[in-house]
Amino acid sequence: MKIAMIDPQGQILEEISWPETTRKTVATSYAWCLRQPNEVNFGVVNRAILKRWSPSALEYIKRRAHRIFKS
Repeated sequence: MKIAMIDPQGQILEEISWPETTRKTVATSYAWCLRQPNEVNFGVVNRAILKRWSPSALEYIKRRAHRIFKS
């Protein structure tokens, strides 16, 4: 059985816009996006993360997402 998110890019962009969302939460959604790369424009997502946080936050989110993706 394959589990997929209906709109991974829309979901992560919406989460990024919520004030209460943490980098850790976004990393989990980013991991889902990594599972569905054809449905995500990572340039758009990465720019949204940078706009909300910082370059170091983007690196943190990517590292954590890749760890989640591999597990």
